[in-house]
Amino acid sequence: MLQGYGTSLLEGAALTVAVALASLALALLLGLAGAAAKLSRSPFWHGAATVYTTLIRGVPDLVLMLLVFFGGQIAVNALLQRLGLDYLDIDPFVAGVATLGFIFGAYFTETFRGAIIAVPRGQIEAGRAFGLTRAQVFRRITGPQMLRFAIPSFTNNWLVLVKSTALVSMIGLNDMMQKAGQAAGATRQPFTFYLAVGVLYLAITTVSVLALRALEQRVSRGVKVAAL
Repeated sequence: MLQGYGTSLLEGAALTVAVALASLALALLLGLAGAAAKLSRSPFWHGAATVYTTLIRGVPDLVLMLLVFFGGQIAVNALLQRLGLDYLDIDPFVAGVATLGFIFGAYFTETFRGAIIAVPRGQIEAGRAFGLTRAQVFRRITGPQMLRFAIPSFTNNWLVLVKSTALVSMIGLNDMMQKAGQAAGATRQPFTFYLAVGVLYLAITTVSVLALRALEQRVSRGVKVAAL
């Protein structure tokens, strides 16, 4: 059915998963930093985080992808030229990960901000009253409960991020969308190969949903028992 291109598509799928996971790691870091900034009493950091989330969530992902890839390459090489260094081609994998991580960092900012706000303030104040440091309060009180509140929104953002990895083919990364395009051009059967890509994406998201559902049940186990 796939006329020998099945292995090629699976290799592209592995690269797609790698892009998604690397982007997720960056997005989580930016999301935590952004949530801390939004909850900060500093007008500067609060304002900066608000501008970040507002702008990023208002600009299409593809536009940002192209801006980072082409605009970033121009900016980097202009700096290198001033320093007398050689021209540098930005790797599509790096550009794709940086763009997706930057975009979804804005979404995770709101996810973590909402999850932190959902933790009862009295528990945090009680922890501080017992002499716990801010780090200890976060590790023992805020963090575990924030995780429980954040998982539903986290799941949604992760699924959207996985699907958005299809955009990296636009900047030359040889992911499964790019592989499918090559196979479709060679065999003139685009429906077959793009259907195969759809099935692979569905498989990735289905496994993700099952894994995250199991995680949600695990972190909510004590709460559900206490509620009975």
